[in-house]
Amino acid sequence: MYKNKEEDNRENKFKRNTSLEFFLNEINSDLACVENNLLTKKESEYPLIFIMGAHRSGTTLMMQWLANIGGVAYPTNLMSRFYKAPIIASKIQMLLTDEQYSYRNEIRDFNSSIDFNSENGKTRGALAPNEFWYFWRRFLPFGEIDYLPSKELMEKVDIATLKSEFAGITDVYQKPFALKGMIMNYNIDFLNELFPKAIFIHVKRDPLTNIDSAIKARERQLGSIDEWYSFKFPEYHELKKLSPYEQVAGQIYYINKAVDNGFENVAGYKKMVVPYEELCTNPEKFYDELVEKLKLQGCTIDKNYNGKKSFNITRKHVTDKNIINAYKKFSFYNNGL
Repeated sequence: MYKNKEEDNRENKFKRNTSLEFFLNEINSDLACVENNLLTKKESEYPLIFIMGAHRSGTTLMMQWLANIGGVAYPTNLMSRFYKAPIIASKIQMLLTDEQYSYRNEIRDFNSSIDFNSENGKTRGALAPNEFWYFWRRFLPFGEIDYLPSKELMEKVDIATLKSEFAGITDVYQKPFALKGMIMNYNIDFLNELFPKAIFIHVKRDPLTNIDSAIKARERQLGSIDEWYSFKFPEYHELKKLSPYEQVAGQIYYINKAVDNGFENVAGYKKMVVPYEELCTNPEKFYDELVEKLKLQGCTIDKNYNGKKSFNITRKHVTDKNIINAYKKFSFYNNGL
């Protein structure tokens, strides 16, 4: 189980189910030894797709959209419960939900539709996309701060198992595998070196609406805008000295800056920048780009787009002076954000 003290401040509906946590830990420990026998592949034949960017920037919509278009696999709510055995989880999910393994409609109870609804990144439905943080935290030796220099990660992370598990997952699905990677926003160079076949997608949102959304997420999940929400990165202690609005503005600023810096050394065929607003108005444009970048890595998916034509853009106008002043403090205009 992975817990920090901020979790104690969550509103009741966001608190963890302790019974579930202990049971999941027991089940995953039981399966871990069997999973180890499946770690035979060292490199994935299919690209991984890492979703990067600030919280509340549209990363969940991006994951739901990728899940909906059908050409890629992704971690589901069902799969996430087997965080120490994701290859086994992939096989179980295929057995229970894939049409080719159906027999006289014995099991037709799983919801396979993606409805594009979520609450603070949390989706509903067995096959809806999951953030998969328990899986990531198995490998990342982070302390209070969710960051270590990439050189140190190279020395401490069980790289062989991490790569083998991703290879095993894609081998089951025979598709690229997309997942949120924001816990690694500051370590894109680490992921880029580990995975020759990968695409990094930086989801960016208008900073004012991003700050506004993140402020409301704090209040919704923690009951107050004063409590820290989301990952703690290197500037955490510096930002904690500021007002809540400035903290959030700083979060958005520093995360986008870290991803931009990480992207500088990523080859063009391995990266995409996706403004949230443009994704909402013209998702087909980014599908075409994704198809081409996958093709450059030897992976072909259907070039014909059959997904949604558009999405509603939330929070188009922000007038709160606290947000506007915090935005200006971090000079977003001068930094191209």
